[in-house]
Amino acid sequence: MEMKEAMAGTLESGDIFVQISPAEAPGLNIELDSTVAFQFGKQIKQVITETLEGLNIRDAHVKATDKGALDCTIRARVTAAAVRATGNDVWK
Repeated sequence: MEMKEAMAGTLESGDIFVQISPAEAPGLNIELDSTVAFQFGKQIKQVITETLEGLNIRDAHVKATDKGALDCTIRARVTAAAVRATGNDVWK
């Protein structure tokens, strides 16, 4: 699957800013900067991974800057960034 760099979200409280770009190596590489990483970092990475795998994206570099987003917001932002990166509209 071809991919270009794309992003979604904001840096506002309660949101997450997600940047997706082509992978330099096989697999998902997730960089997480979060105000709640100590408590929820593992969960945030799991939601990102599950969302991308559900969209059949197995190779990507993801940089996420979280400001306390809920799981539903994380899924929405990752999906929006993935659609923009691949051009594959999942809402059809």
